[in-house]
Order: sequence, then structure tokens, then C-alpha cells
Amino acid sequence: MTSSYTLLSNLEHKIENHALVGMAVYEGDRLDWIKQAIKSVLTQSYQDFTLIIVIDGEVHNDVYTLLVNLEHQHNNLILLKTTENQGLSVCMNLIVDLFVKKNTQYFFRMDADDISMKDRFLKQVQFFEQNPNIDILGTALIEINEKGKKVGSRKLPIKHHEILRILPKRCAINHPTVALRAGIFKDGFRYRGDLKNTQDYFLWAELCANNYIFANLPKALLKFRRVNDFYKRRGLSKSINEFKARFYTMKVLKRYSMGNIVYACAVLFLRLMPAKLVKLAYKIDRYLLNKRVRHE
Repeated sequence: MTSSYTLLSNLEHKIENHALVGMAVYEGDRLDWIKQAIKSVLTQSYQDFTLIIVIDGEVHNDVYTLLVNLEHQHNNLILLKTTENQGLSVCMNLIVDLFVKKNTQYFFRMDADDISMKDRFLKQVQFFEQNPNIDILGTALIEINEKGKKVGSRKLPIKHHEILRILPKRCAINHPTVALRAGIFKDGFRYRGDLKNTQDYFLWAELCANNYIFANLPKALLKFRRVNDFYKRRGLSKSINEFKARFYTMKVLKRYSMGNIVYACAVLFLRLMPAKLVKLAYKIDRYLLNKRVRHE
């Protein structure tokens, strides 16, 4: 899928930095959460980055005004705008395609309703520098509600072999926390533009199959917004795509097993249940996963 877009910044006056931060904003994003998300990026202890925000279709006037004002105030902020809403995959691929030939080393993901810890970028860059074999790096995260109160946490396996083992059953990288080496995109890999969700799961499976190495930092370096309709939004489309992603992962990693197949079918069935049951199962699943990670 391709998208028509407008570049709202003058690139000649923008600093070329070693890292890119990709964010998309769409009509459904709240102004106060966007402010918090952008502030958490611009005030990072690591400053050698350019933040690229894609305005994905039409947004409210106050959001548009905020973004344009911030773009004028910060030399390391670039705005793009699509003619209509295209989804996260297309927005991230637009950023990648524009800057893949630049002298960048790292690509950070950031969502418009989350909050990065002050040292997130620094700790991920330091880990990359100390571990040149690692290509994709996620972190643990803290889940917060609409008011910013902690309501949970999410830890995932740390080492590549643990991530590889669990990937056919669950997406083993927290997408909003991820940092990738830019070489991955220079090698031609992209998010699947035809997907409105689960695009990260398919990409991780594809990268694993092509021998890229993953890791997760055990420390929570991002606050993830888990709002009241979080379980409702995990509807039929997302559930089916997750089901397909699990079978795609089994296929490309050659990890078909009765346990993996039964798990995929069970999760699909559960996701179609009422939101209260999904919420309960989500809490149990997170508890068991966090407990398992602590013992590995």
C-alpha cells in the first residue's frame, strides 16, 4: 500500500542525527496524551535523534496547531501528513523510506499515548553499543490508565533463544518500546502495509527467520496507556490477525507443534468472548508470563 503525503518541514534546516524516532498521530488521539508522549521524547537524556511525526489523515485543529508549533520550536522534529488515514504500518514505512539512505544507526518506535522514561533511548543505545550482535531491542513496560496510574506491568523474555522459543505463542517484543538497527530497513525489510494491527508480530517472525538477533531489557523504560476500552479494541480483526501471525510464525520458523497450534486456537476462541472474560484472561496471562520471566 502506498500513501500520498505532504512534508510539512524544511529538511534543509533539520539536523541529521544518529537515531530516528517514529510516531504517528491520528484523529482518535487525545491532545493531553500527545503532549505527554512528545515531551517524554524531546526531554530524553540521549539527544542525538530526530523525531518524525506522521499526521495520519485529518486531526483536530488543536492537535494540528500543537504539532506545527512544536515543529517550529525544535530543529530535530519533522512533520509529515498523509492525505487520509492509512494506519501505523504505512506511517512507519513512510518514515523509513524517506530516511533509510541517511546516516542513521537506530530507529525507535513511539506511540502518541505512551510515555518514555527519561533514560530509555540512552539505555537502549548503550546496550546496542555494548552488544553489536543484537539487532532488535525491546524493554519491559509499565501499564497505566487514563489518569496515569499504574495498573500493571509487562515483562518479556530477555535473551534471543527465549524470545525465539516463545514467539509462536505470543509476540515477544513490546512494540512501543522497540529500537531497531537501521540496517534492517536498509536490507529491505518493512512493516506489512496491508495490516492495521499485529504488523509488528509478522515483522518479528520475518526477522527471526532471517537470523536477526533479538533481546529485551528487563527494566521498564516506557509507560504504556491501557485505557478502559483496551479489551474491546482487541476485536475480531485483531484476533484473526494474531491467529494468522501465530501460524505464520510457526511456518517461517519451522516450529509447528500440537502445543503451539492448540494455544493459537484457544487464544482466538478466548478473544471472541465477552470483554470481562478477556480482561480476566489477560491479567492471568500477564501474571504467569511475568512469573515465568523472573525464574528464567
